[in-house]
Amino acid sequence: MKWLEMSTENCTVQRTLDLVGEKWTLLILRDAFNGVRRFDDFRHHVGVSEAVLAGRLRKLVAAEILYTVPYQEQGSRTRHEYRLTRKGRDLWPVLVALRQWGETYVADPEGPVLDIRHSACGAPVHVVVECSGEHGALTPVEVTVLPGPAARRHT
Repeated sequence: MKWLEMSTENCTVQRTLDLVGEKWTLLILRDAFNGVRRFDDFRHHVGVSEAVLAGRLRKLVAAEILYTVPYQEQGSRTRHEYRLTRKGRDLWPVLVALRQWGETYVADPEGPVLDIRHSACGAPVHVVVECSGEHGALTPVEVTVLPGPAARRHT
């Protein structure tokens, strides 16, 4: 079965984009990875409206990408911080890959906004697609894509 013969209705890329493929969602996740936890901090830093932010946070919590932790400042009502779950933390390579692509093709002429380095050795961090064998980094022309067990014919 060739790609154009396959249905895309159960495509995992499409399912992933349904959860995190919207601009504001990715920016919220970017900030969560950089330590932002509170609603007002997300709103001010990302520049998103309260209604959109509330909706995106609800969706990320419902999808178990974020979870909430209650906190209360003296004299105020109980509020919630938003923290990444393991499922959420597993999106980190996706954001690093987006950043890496952006630094290559749409970077600020002054250089990167963030310099991501390995804490132990100080080397820059980057994302690669690699073979689980001994072949290291791969390009798209070096791989074969075959239908998986969930592949269905396009009708």
